[in-house]
Amino acid sequence: MPAGFPEFRLGSVLATSFTGTLSERHGEPVERIPTPQRLVDWLAVYGLAVDSCTPAQLELAKELREAIHAAATAAAIHEALPAAAVAVINDCSVRGRAAAVLTPEGERRWRLSSPSAVEDALGVIADDAISIIAGERDGRLALCASPTCQAAFFDTSQSRTRKWCDMNTCGNRQKKARFNAKRTAS
Repeated sequence: MPAGFPEFRLGSVLATSFTGTLSERHGEPVERIPTPQRLVDWLAVYGLAVDSCTPAQLELAKELREAIHAAATAAAIHEALPAAAVAVINDCSVRGRAAAVLTPEGERRWRLSSPSAVEDALGVIADDAISIIAGERDGRLALCASPTCQAAFFDTSQSRTRKWCDMNTCGNRQKKARFNAKRTAS
């Protein structure tokens, strides 16, 4: 990874991992896809490899990311989905022309219509968001308990009581803060 860029926060759920490319939304925001090449890098990590990305495609990706975040947040707190967010998600979903393919190892992969089809990759992400927000998958949408993060995440834990989007970052930070507060108080 090139120096100067923050690490990607990787998760097992495509749509919420995509919204995690902007973290600490209520603190000092950390942008993980500030350039078209960083979006190319992120997509490759998730099996949606494209050769290149234009600044306009990066802006479309960020618009989709924010729409998914807004809709997932609303769904997590049981509010009406924002109409503008729904329109962006639906538009990206219908624009994409990716096809699901089965590998000889029995894994699902995506075949994009061309090596530069960022819109196809965004369509896959939008489709994943739709399946989560519509409640088609086993799990629940929740918001990170970190006051500076509050990212929407998809909780697939057995008890469905997960508190943080990522235990290694937000969860660890909160536990350290509690520990230090107790130690200072004693």
